[in-house]
Amino acid sequence: MTLHRRSLLAAPFIAAPFVATPAARAQAAWQPTRPIQLIVGFAPGGGSDVIARVIAQAAAPLYPQPLVVVNRAGAGGGIAAEFVSRAEADGHTLLLAGGSESTSIPAHRAVPYDPKKGFRAIIRLTRNGQFIVAKGNGRFRTMADVITAAKEKPEAVTHASAGAGTLSHSLFIVLGRAAGVQFLHVPFQGGGPSLQAVVAGQVDVSVAAPEEMAGLVASGDLRVLAVASAERAPAYPDAPTLRELGFPVLVENMKGWVGPAGITDAMVTYHHERMRQAMASDAWKQFMARTGEPDGYATGPDFQHAMDELLDRISAAIRTT
Repeated sequence: MTLHRRSLLAAPFIAAPFVATPAARAQAAWQPTRPIQLIVGFAPGGGSDVIARVIAQAAAPLYPQPLVVVNRAGAGGGIAAEFVSRAEADGHTLLLAGGSESTSIPAHRAVPYDPKKGFRAIIRLTRNGQFIVAKGNGRFRTMADVITAAKEKPEAVTHASAGAGTLSHSLFIVLGRAAGVQFLHVPFQGGGPSLQAVVAGQVDVSVAAPEEMAGLVASGDLRVLAVASAERAPAYPDAPTLRELGFPVLVENMKGWVGPAGITDAMVTYHHERMRQAMASDAWKQFMARTGEPDGYATGPDFQHAMDELLDRISAAIRTT
């Protein structure tokens, strides 16, 4: 993603009001009566923020009220999650969930919200592959090289993360358990700094999202070793999945909308239908094509199940380490 496009998307976005016809109003069981807050737990310009703004812009013509993206960064998305869990369940406050705040951080420490019961899932938008990367001209050329070195000596292989308890931290815990090895964790303040540490040779490997690593991979500064998704990524067809390599590890960074636990069926249906239509728009399809990721759609119940299942897997791996 170019700096220019990031700066544009990071600007505050408020959708133009849409005037519903009388027939449409009559058919709707519920409609918003004021602007809808779309809460993002990370800073403007990051991957989560960009996803929220692109889908909000695509969905804007389908709503009778403005869609307002609000960034409440901090605690790996936990501050935003707590805010939405305590919000009034009236359909006007949604959280972009599915990442560390939903599937990883609650496995590491107590949080002031219930990741399984404190929300009601509406729709999943994306499921981003988590790529394991090493220095382009470093000592590791394959994932097998990494595992072999880790087996020779515990904590001989260092891995960076975007912070303690984040999904990038948990992936190596789950992989370590599956492979019977122990990595040495080196936390950083975000995905960008962790990748720069790999490029500088300060740590051996790290986890990266496609939009974070694309330029560094293209320049040869980073080498993609594997991906922790269900299938190979179209943009990196030579990178094997961890499952292909014999490790039953599936750790994907999902993104989708959830609301407070008490939102009604009518509210869920209303938001789901419009966000699903927005996913069929040219703007969203072009965005997904640029990221090189597969369609991430899932219904609310399936999205919640996927989040709960990943949280359980990470919790189990932590208990046995």
